[in-house]
Amino acid sequence: MLTAKSVFREILDDDEAFRLFCSIAASGEAQGGWENGRIAALLPESLGYLAPRVARHGADEDKHGRIFNALLHKRGLAPVPVPPEADYTMILERRGIGLSHRKLSADKRLDEHDVVAYLAHSRVTEQRASEQMRMLVRYFGDDHDIGRAVRMICRDEDNHLAYCHEELLRLAATGRGREIKDLLDLSAAAEIRVYRDVSLAVMGRMADILHWPKAQAAAISAGIHAMYAGERLGGWYRMVSLRMPDHIGALDGPAPVPATPEFA
Repeated sequence: MLTAKSVFREILDDDEAFRLFCSIAASGEAQGGWENGRIAALLPESLGYLAPRVARHGADEDKHGRIFNALLHKRGLAPVPVPPEADYTMILERRGIGLSHRKLSADKRLDEHDVVAYLAHSRVTEQRASEQMRMLVRYFGDDHDIGRAVRMICRDEDNHLAYCHEELLRLAATGRGREIKDLLDLSAAAEIRVYRDVSLAVMGRMADILHWPKAQAAAISAGIHAMYAGERLGGWYRMVSLRMPDHIGALDGPAPVPATPEFA
């Protein structure tokens, strides 16, 4: 029976498919690490209190990139270039979502609107990341090869999502509620389209690598389109709602330092 778990099992069991999966994941995490590091350095003075949390967010993303690369190394595999059509982060940037690399590469401080845009973008994309990692933990949390890694990353993604909720609610209380809502709606509308397109591109590559029968590839494609339809009809609301998280201050303090070098 074709299920999400069976599809991911095929990907994890094949070296070339696994190499593409980890390469895409590592690249996205590394980009997120760089972006958060630059944002932490460019925060306006009025929001300088966010710097340690934004820096922690970036350090976590960098760590995740290293973990995915370590998973590759563990199997004697080298990363491969990410296909442009599968570069989720850069496609979102080209759609005008989040802060551009040009802005972050400059030395000019961000303004408060930039920071609100960053947090709204992060709230939406961290929702997706948290859901994806929870799915992997549900299916492969006890897996000998990747279980420990996906459990660690999942905890971090949940913390990142909690941090976004907390900071956006804090800013909404200062009178930025309408601005935040508009930015969340814009980000979510773009994200669900980009996620659909990237998912189709990635699964198209996987179909070629794994030699899926046309019927299987078509069924997976239909499932991706059905998910997008459900999100467009109302599923996207989960990405724009805000609630104070149970874990307040999820990114307070320095990133935990492991007792041993990072593992996979």
